[in-house]
Amino acid sequence: MTSEAITVLGLGNLGRAVAEAVAAGDLVVLVVLDHQAAQEVLRGVDVRGRTLVNVTSSTPEEAREMARWAADNGAEYLQGAVYAVPQTIGTAESSINYSGSAAMHERWRKPLELLGKSRFLGEDAGLVAGYDVAILSAMYGLLGGFLHGAAVARAAGIRATELMPLMWAWLTDMHPALVTFAEEIDSGDYAGGDSSLAMNQTGLGMLIRGTESQGVPFAGLDALKVLVDRQVAQGHGEESFARAVESFGVVAPQAMAGR
Repeated sequence: MTSEAITVLGLGNLGRAVAEAVAAGDLVVLVVLDHQAAQEVLRGVDVRGRTLVNVTSSTPEEAREMARWAADNGAEYLQGAVYAVPQTIGTAESSINYSGSAAMHERWRKPLELLGKSRFLGEDAGLVAGYDVAILSAMYGLLGGFLHGAAVARAAGIRATELMPLMWAWLTDMHPALVTFAEEIDSGDYAGGDSSLAMNQTGLGMLIRGTESQGVPFAGLDALKVLVDRQVAQGHGEESFARAVESFGVVAPQAMAGR
């Protein structure tokens, strides 16, 4: 069996000469702070004949830009998105999604799986970054909601650890509703509104008043109510809460049709 060299360029490895490190590896894994840092690390480096796997957090266009740079410089390219904390890398608790060169993902599948569970999403290098931005947007929305909930609980004399079991149980019970919302968003059919916009508009208004009265206002609630208010004002109050997504004004790409 022929061994192939793997180079990892990362936050803990920048003391090495990058050009020498890249030259020593057939597979180059790049993990740095951001897209700008990735560009700076690779500037002037000969990557011809290498496979570049970039797991630096990126926007879809940044990932595509890096893929174009790799192609222009004779390298194959994979964009990755890591879902793990540092101590779980290389364990069953780590997962990494990829998009870009399908052939290179298959070629390097076994070494990449040493980092964590591997999933290939498609040949558009920006696709995995699109998933990543969407997932992390939801994650930070959840974290912001949790922190606000903890502050509201504190104002009511409730410890965060006392709140957590009840909050977790309710969030877990919300899973089927989110699945239904996703189906409604994809179909564009919001008529089955068991959780209507009008009902949630009233509920959000109560929460905003209640949290303000406790001295713990939260702009996230105000922003969500604005999305709901827009749809109610357009006459959709009896439709599903999921219709609030239309207030963002994003039209589904034609490529989604029939998927």
